[in-house]
Order: sequence, then structure tokens, then C-alpha cells
Amino acid sequence: MNKRANTVPVTLLTGFLGAGKTTLLNRMIRAPELADTLVIINEFGSVGLDHDLIAKSNEDGTVVEMSSGCLCCTIKGDLQKTLKEAPERFVRDGKRWFNRVIIETTGLADPAPIIHTIMADGELVATYRLAQVIALVDAVNGSDTLDMQPEALKQAAMADTLLLSKTDLADGGDVVALKDRLHAINPAASILSTADDIEDPLALLNDAGFNPDLKSEEVIAWLKQEAYDGDHHHHHHGHDHGHDHGHDHGHDHGHHHDVNRHDDRISSVSLTIDEPLPAEIFDQWFALLSSLNGANMLRVKGLIHLKEMDKPLVIHGVQHIWHPPAVMPEWPSDDRRSRIVFILRDMSESTLQDALEFVTEKYEKAQLQGDTTSLGL
Repeated sequence: MNKRANTVPVTLLTGFLGAGKTTLLNRMIRAPELADTLVIINEFGSVGLDHDLIAKSNEDGTVVEMSSGCLCCTIKGDLQKTLKEAPERFVRDGKRWFNRVIIETTGLADPAPIIHTIMADGELVATYRLAQVIALVDAVNGSDTLDMQPEALKQAAMADTLLLSKTDLADGGDVVALKDRLHAINPAASILSTADDIEDPLALLNDAGFNPDLKSEEVIAWLKQEAYDGDHHHHHHGHDHGHDHGHDHGHDHGHHHDVNRHDDRISSVSLTIDEPLPAEIFDQWFALLSSLNGANMLRVKGLIHLKEMDKPLVIHGVQHIWHPPAVMPEWPSDDRRSRIVFILRDMSESTLQDALEFVTEKYEKAQLQGDTTSLGL
């Protein structure tokens, strides 16, 4: 029996103030396919659910049943508490009735702590899995928001799916420029527009996230490594679209390449490592990266070939928090190289390479001296 198959997929819906999360939620909540969904909202006042959708609510208004059957509940205290209580709190015939959770965050929210909650709490991991992080971006004001608000940039960088709202109100050229910019920040995310794709709300809720029992093609899709173009040998697809880094990009606003200082702080790097890594080197490498700059490794996804194992290890981390690594039953393809996708802030690819070289040299020196007991950094 697949140990994760019966976990509840959680979709995290982030997006900056005014991006249209309310409109989107109201459209999604209408869908009969979402009848077994629990929607967790920060507070009802801010969300403004359509009253004609509300079937009934409890006295204090913390739980509202929608006419389509799904339930909305407001976070009381913290998210951990709400999620832990939910399976016992929302039961029908003694059984948990919801099979999916959507968490709507406030516009200013940093998605990382919420992802940490779902990834790192053992009790929650037994019930839930993070299926997907969706960031809603307003096509009209999106570029300005990204210029002004580092958190909005972080939301976009960490998302699995980027959803553009208000594309019908925006200038076509601006939408193309915004899509290019988002793709540079986060090459692996799929970019959809609410105007076209929201007719089928389930299309949005694909289980793109990390599940230790993924099938081979799902892992490939989850890593989305082909998004990084061409040959993956240390290919860095970031913000260097033909720009001369000596210039200050802050001044070229009206142009199509309005890559600015904020964007320069965030880059997406795909590393491929040809030789299998000794487990000790891999552990030390990541320990070193975490201690140097863990908060700025916004998201890391990887398929690792450890020397001691013939099966691939799947890793997933968000800042300092790591999912317990999972061992896949077999390699997804004939390519046995380690592949790791990093979304970084204020870190360069060379930092990753230098740290790996540093621990490798240390390891090899220790091997020569016959001292493999301790590599304490």
C-alpha cells in the first residue's frame, strides 16, 4: 500500500494584495468537483466570499458551508493547530470528509513558513502533503508590485504554478514582458492566465508537488529541469538575458527587459553532477550551504545519485527546512546523473560549486589520511 496515497493534497494559494484571490476563490468554490474540499482562509472579512454561495455558517462565523458542498474555515490561532484539528473537527459519519485542502494566504504573506508547517511537522506529514504552491499575479500591476515588493518576488520564485489575473485588462505587450520576467525568475513554473484556464478549476489543482511515491514521469515533471534550456551541464538560466551586469537596470523601466535590482537578487540554477556523490560529501555540502546562507536557498528540488545507493534519492527543501529524503524505486530514465534545481536569493551558482569543491577536497584529504571518522566542518 502506497504510504502517501491516502494523504490529503494541500494547495497553497498566494498572491499579492489586489491580485484577485477573492474572485478566483469564489469561482473555484462554485465548482461541484470541489465539494470535498476544505478551504482555509486567514479571515473572512478580507476574503469576501459571495453570500449567495453560502449555505450556512456556525455561530461565530468561523466555519461556512458553501452551496457546492465545500467548507471554508478561518484560521483560529495558527495554521498548525487548524490543520491538526481539522480531520477530527470536520467529520461525517465518523470519517474525515474532506479530500483536499486549499489554504488562502494574506497578500503580504511569505509562503515559506506555511510550506515549512506542512513539510516539517511529523503529525501533519502523516495526514497532508504539499501538492502545489500557486502564486496569483495581477497582469495589470504585477510588474510594479514585483519592483516594489520583495515578498511578491519571493512568492513568484517559490511557486509551482504562476497564475496571471486580469490579462484581459492589461496591454498585450506588457503581459508578454511580465511572462518573460516571471519565467526568468522561475523557469520551472507553469504560467497560466485565469481568464483562459480557470473554467476548469481542477486543472489548476494538479498535484504538482512532492510526493515520495511519485512515478518516474512525475518526478521529471516536478523537477521541470528541461525548463532550464539546452544541455544541463551547470547551465545557469537566471537573469542574464544579454544584459551587461555593469549597468544599473533600475532605470530602464518602460522597456521590455525591465529586469531590475530585485530580480537580480533572485536566480534559478540547475546543476547536474556527473559522478555519483559519496553520501558524506552530499551531507557536508548541504550542511555547509545551509550554514552559510540557508535562508536564501528559497527552494531546492533534486534527484541525487549517492555512491552508496543504486536507487535515486529525491530531496526537497525550502530555506532551512527539509522534507525527509525519499528513495525512489528506480531511476526515471537512463540518465543517472544527480540533478538539482535551486531557487536562490543573493547567492550565485559559483557559491554552490565552491562549497561542493571545498567539501570534496576535505573528504579526499581525510580518505588519504585514513581518517573517515569525522569531517566536522
